[in-house]
Amino acid sequence: MSNIDQKIKVAIVGVGNCASSLVQGVEYYTRYADKTSGLMADNIGGYHAENIEFVCGFDVDERKIGLELKDAIFTKPNCAIELYTDIKSEAPIYRSPVLDGVSPQMRSYPAENRFVVKDELKETDLLTSGERYNAELTAGIREEIVARLQAHEAEVLINYLPVGSQLATEFYAGICLELGISLVNCIPVFIASDPEWEQKFIDAGIPIIGDDMRSQFGASILSQMLQELAFERGHHVKAHIQRNVGGNTDFLNMEDKNRLKSKKISKENVIRAQNDIRGISTADSFLHAGPSEYIAFYGDNKVANFRLELEGFMGSPVTLDAQLSVQDSPNSAGVVIDAVRYVYVAREMGLVGALRGPSAATQKTPPQQMMFADATYECHALAKRELTASTRKQLKMSPVMADRMD
Repeated sequence: MSNIDQKIKVAIVGVGNCASSLVQGVEYYTRYADKTSGLMADNIGGYHAENIEFVCGFDVDERKIGLELKDAIFTKPNCAIELYTDIKSEAPIYRSPVLDGVSPQMRSYPAENRFVVKDELKETDLLTSGERYNAELTAGIREEIVARLQAHEAEVLINYLPVGSQLATEFYAGICLELGISLVNCIPVFIASDPEWEQKFIDAGIPIIGDDMRSQFGASILSQMLQELAFERGHHVKAHIQRNVGGNTDFLNMEDKNRLKSKKISKENVIRAQNDIRGISTADSFLHAGPSEYIAFYGDNKVANFRLELEGFMGSPVTLDAQLSVQDSPNSAGVVIDAVRYVYVAREMGLVGALRGPSAATQKTPPQQMMFADATYECHALAKRELTASTRKQLKMSPVMADRMD
């Protein structure tokens, strides 16, 4: 089955480094359809990279608003590696309210490294505008955004806002509910994994994937697999420490430690979940994961260090020290290109709420943590448009209709 002519219309909130790599990747794999190396899944429910169409984007940076996507993704402060530059997308970039999307401490850094908020949007900044905060302007921009998304017929919205953007994420989640748009929530603001928010998406008849994107071959998936391996080989994990360093706006934003709470929770969830799934206590295990430092020189290069201290046969010690170096944003894009297609196939199949398998496979804090093999099984089934015990529960149609789908 191939829906080669059907487009998945996607809008992006936050046209930063992750968006840059995703757009580059979609156009690269569209141009070179025979190249599947680097993709986790070439075909998901009949949809390939070429079926994804970016229809619009939203940002607060004065250097991006008003541009077309093909130009905005290469505009500062973006520093993602340029792997494919023959971009065709003319999707327009519109303004967005700031709300809590920009950390105030960023203002002390050079403009080429940080966000430069458009003057007219500074009154929508809840963190710095104080009494000058303009609720009427924010409401007016919301009406604009709703109209833009309707005009462009957006079906999926990708949330690439900075870590810590709680109110801004809820702002866009509310718009998705209003318009029937599916959300792929790539940041650690808990929407898909929050039962109250998930119920809102169920009531609206919309599938959602989240929360907090887990890179294709990054620190989190590596920590998960190391934790799984230790348990499967009969070892006790005394300590699992993961530290990350990088130089993009994501790491700069997280220099504000007030914005790190949800990120630290999300990253440690990945490790702790493997204990929880097996009923293994973490009381005598030291678990730590999180960003540790911003170094501008690194740009979009992310370096992760791991230390695992284990007890093996008869309590014999085992120590693992390892380092992983990756280009952060392409690593993200390799997952999101799948998440978009999974959530769209779910829409077509009549699934609602947070997708368990695809969320566990692509996000750090899904509504249900799974072992790698179980999450992969769920993804493969959805890619073949087959129901599982998990997805059958999420059908908005009757059980009789579900039986007819089998």
